Amino acid sequence: MKLHIKNGRVIDPANNIDTVQDLYIADGVIAALGNAPAGFAADQTLDASGLVVAPGLVDLSARLREPGYEYKATLESEMQAAVQGGVTTLVCPPDTDPVLDEPGLVEMLKHRARILDQANVHPLGALTMGLKGQALTEMAELTEAGCIGFSQAEEPILDTTVLLRAMQYAKTFGYTVWLRPQDAHIGRGGVAHSGPLASRLGLSGVPVMAETIALHTIFELMRASGARVHLCRISSAAGLALIASAKKEGLPVTCDVGAHHLHLTDADIGFFDSNARFNPPLRSQRDRDAIRASLGDGTIDAICSDHTPVDDDEKLLPFAEASPGATGLELLLSLVLKWTEDEHGSDALPRALAKVTSSAARIAGLPAGTLAVGAAADVVLFDPNARWKVERRALASQGKHTPFLGYELAGQVRATVVRGRVAFQR
Repeated sequence: MKLHIKNGRVIDPANNIDTVQDLYIADGVIAALGNAPAGFAADQTLDASGLVVAPGLVDLSARLREPGYEYKATLESEMQAAVQGGVTTLVCPPDTDPVLDEPGLVEMLKHRARILDQANVHPLGALTMGLKGQALTEMAELTEAGCIGFSQAEEPILDTTVLLRAMQYAKTFGYTVWLRPQDAHIGRGGVAHSGPLASRLGLSGVPVMAETIALHTIFELMRASGARVHLCRISSAAGLALIASAKKEGLPVTCDVGAHHLHLTDADIGFFDSNARFNPPLRSQRDRDAIRASLGDGTIDAICSDHTPVDDDEKLLPFAEASPGATGLELLLSLVLKWTEDEHGSDALPRALAKVTSSAARIAGLPAGTLAVGAAADVVLFDPNARWKVERRALASQGKHTPFLGYELAGQVRATVVRGRVAFQR
């Protein structure tokens, strides 16, 4: 398959490219930019006039709900949602049922994804057996099966000795440990940000120190072990200040933020809107503003969708009883573009795209997020000015719940190319 994408504004943050030129794809890889290779005869041509042509998005947290939670979503529905949202590479947390703590389960998930031949799926293996925080998994075997890192998902490790040993093991073999910083006890059972709003609504709170105490512990263990850690879905100004200090110190740490936390605050809970229930919870406006500023100054390395499809039975409940999470794969691009609306400068769009392409791929250790010649031909074509309304029927994901229902957002994907094949075209 030879593909010619013509007249598009090619943005490749990895190589500082932002210019109108043609893109040529052959045998599943980028063959050339600008001028066609000798003897190139396209089987298909896509006219990208007025569109942005960028690397396919790399999403660092997307729950596909298989195996075990197929009633919430299936690989078919969520991978269709991914390509419809321009996401070509997905990193999946290990909190499936059963947990991804055995090589056979990882191989089965990878095999299912290969058969569907949509987005590229890269699982995270469980850090401890069953995510119970006691016995370490066989990380070497899980890596051979296809895991790109190790995580506890939403389950904190109670015994810090176990976490230290896990980080020492990971350091020995060069693995990255993915952790969401949350204290196992403070804020346990909380459903909203500890603050005046939660008090008025009578909701149990999760204080910011649940994040900062965990960060202090993680950084001490990093100093002792030398392990490389990626911090998932940071939510607070205080947490970001600690991360900035750790980076300045030289610790091998990266972090991401959920796209929803980039725009929403605890005030968006409104009258107990369960669509606004997240882990970690939406925090104050000060925290939200710090997140936006930290994206600009480089403290935050990546933006993820935190895609967590939830069915009606678990979402249409009183706020405190509803399951946390929202669909995000199809909104990721638009929410990133929404951030650029408040940014100034001609490089706002390339800088924003870097957070969901090259920077995210570097964190995951994947050869993705670039349009360099010879790289895998994972490409998204989108109209940054086209507006679309977030409605249940517009979402391919089986999860239809998002706090952005009814919003009109900018940025519509026109085509998604995965490994040189047009996987989606509007």
